[in-house]
Amino acid sequence: MRYISTRGQAPVRDFAGVLLAGLAEDGGLFMPESWPLFSAADWRAMRGLSYPDLAARVMCPFVGRSIAFEALTKICHEAYAGFDHPAVVPLVQLETHLFAQELFHGPTLAFKDMAMQVLGLLFQHVLAERNARVTIVGATSGDTGSAAIEACANRDRIDIVILHPHARTSLVQRRQMTTVLAPNVGNVAIEGTFDDCQDLLKALFADVPFRTEMSLSAVNSINWARIAAQIPYYVAAALALGAPDREVAFSVPTGNFGNILAAWAARRMGLPVARLIVGSNRNDILTRFLERNDMSMAPVEPSLSPSMDIQVSSNFERLLFELFDRDPVATADAMRGFRATGRMAVSDADWHRVRTVFHGFRLDDPGTTAEIRRLHDACGYLADPHSAIGIAAARAQPPAHGVPTVAMATAHPAKFPDAIEQAVGIRPVLPPRLADLMARPERFVVLPNDLAAVEANVRALVGRNR
Repeated sequence: MRYISTRGQAPVRDFAGVLLAGLAEDGGLFMPESWPLFSAADWRAMRGLSYPDLAARVMCPFVGRSIAFEALTKICHEAYAGFDHPAVVPLVQLETHLFAQELFHGPTLAFKDMAMQVLGLLFQHVLAERNARVTIVGATSGDTGSAAIEACANRDRIDIVILHPHARTSLVQRRQMTTVLAPNVGNVAIEGTFDDCQDLLKALFADVPFRTEMSLSAVNSINWARIAAQIPYYVAAALALGAPDREVAFSVPTGNFGNILAAWAARRMGLPVARLIVGSNRNDILTRFLERNDMSMAPVEPSLSPSMDIQVSSNFERLLFELFDRDPVATADAMRGFRATGRMAVSDADWHRVRTVFHGFRLDDPGTTAEIRRLHDACGYLADPHSAIGIAAARAQPPAHGVPTVAMATAHPAKFPDAIEQAVGIRPVLPPRLADLMARPERFVVLPNDLAAVEANVRALVGRNR
């Protein structure tokens, strides 16, 4: 398998090269040169596999010859061995045709663990083979950072620095990052929004001398390996509900478009996915686009679902590339125009093509609180604000003919105790292994939205460790 940039000006790479590079040198995102396709018989043969075995089988075509299948299988088994639920990604039935797939049974209680635990081991494997080391930089709106730190802390070939928006994550989300005091971990609170953090991340990669000096790599979903490691749980849900002999729909709370892009990738691989529902909060750029072809930036507003407080959905560029029939010039022009004007131009014809698969839904904070309460009252299910939006989106747009819809439950309710208590009067508790989280010492720095200041911080961490 070879990978190309959505903007066409970066070297073609194999999977290991894409893993280590993260963002393409031309500012684009790597995509597989061609899509692997599984037959109905292939899907049926995966029924009954354990989740780690299923994950290795689904990821195998993307990994190609970079890592032997036996090594990939071992990595997947090790990655999911510490999850709290034996099924890893259990399905919970909420209504006749509505299910929640719980993706929060990993070490940091969020769906980001599903890919990040694999990524940490993939990095370790490839770096050991090459006798190399990297500096991972990441931006987080809440959950990516803690999952990345958990996966990379104390690894001797990795330094990791995570940027988060100062005072714009939940307390649990922040402390899951800042209480990890491993010497190879740095946490930076940026005075700004997640979009500012994401822009700084891309600017770090665009500074070629700095990128080379620090051997930068990425763990955000701009790194294709993250997307590849998220595809398997959609496959697992679909197979459990009768695929390939039955269609399924997915409802995904998303801000950066990476999680739902993985579902779309599964569809491109032949999984019978009837529709994909995008759940948005008040930061509803994706829903506005899907409703009326309005992809225009607006100020980021804080919400009860902070991981979705995003207006620049990086992974949409990958879908755009496909919409433009893989034309890198058109893709690069559209992205430049979007950043220059705050509005993305998509033809009505291309917009209608998107709408054959994707559907949008938004829910504000009062609606989110009401949905958390409704779920608890109706079936005793406790959903965090992000998951509640995904479930509400699924209920609002059920597919025809009894096709089951799976709403992705992306975070443990204890990560957002204030929102849960406000909705149902119950304050969920953290698992015993995190019971002392609020008493642990923190370590982070607050920096302005300034590239030079961030580069100095990264350089200081790397210099100390090397």
